Amino acid sequence: MSRATVLEELAAAALLRAGELRDGTDLNALYQEALLFERRDFAAALAKTGLSVVSEIKRASPSAGPIREVDPAEWGIGYEREGASCLSVLTEPDQFKGSLRDLDAARNSTALPVIRKDFTVDEAQVLEAGTRADAVLLIAALFDAATLARYVSLAVELGLTPLVEIHDEAEADLALESGARVIGVNNRNLRDFTVDLGTFERLAPKLAGATLVAESGVKSVEDARRLRAAGADAVLVGEAAMRDPSLVSRMAALP
Repeated sequence: MSRATVLEELAAAALLRAGELRDGTDLNALYQEALLFERRDFAAALAKTGLSVVSEIKRASPSAGPIREVDPAEWGIGYEREGASCLSVLTEPDQFKGSLRDLDAARNSTALPVIRKDFTVDEAQVLEAGTRADAVLLIAALFDAATLARYVSLAVELGLTPLVEIHDEAEADLALESGARVIGVNNRNLRDFTVDLGTFERLAPKLAGATLVAESGVKSVEDARRLRAAGADAVLVGEAAMRDPSLVSRMAALP
């Protein structure tokens, strides 16, 4: 399997799951449930003084393979103790070995805001995230301009923070046009899986006014310091934090 097809495969699988969700759920009831869910302020947690750390619970990934088997509740408590500002929980079941149960367990064990990290391709999945999370990931590469703007608007209507993820200049424009206030710059190219921290450094100046999250390839305090200097309000740390949770406290100590 070529790396170029990984994002397409993940999106196609997500579309099938969204179809099952639509078939088995009353979307109006889901919408009402999402409106009533007691939300934690993900965006405010990212905008606090100093560098915020979004610590990720991730058992596996297409790039790393198996990473670590963990209890998401215990892991969430550990990340909170290390000084994480927010949690990111993978719910994609096939290549990341995540689930909504992981999301619920992590959120119920901590006081931190939590983002549902998945390949959202349908409004039903935004509603689903709204019934149990504080933020939802929207990957700009999966949408046209009108659809992305609609999903951002729906998330805001529900009280969710939409984190719009980009990787290049065209997607940066798309994110800004969508009305996104929290933008994640993925240093990993999801087409060939190469990582370059220079991606964030190149795109950050185009995103003035947004809260910026640097994602992927953040493996050391030096990486975090470099991204902070380039304008990151927060770093999302996945694989490196799964292997060494103490990294979180060292990154969170950066001014």
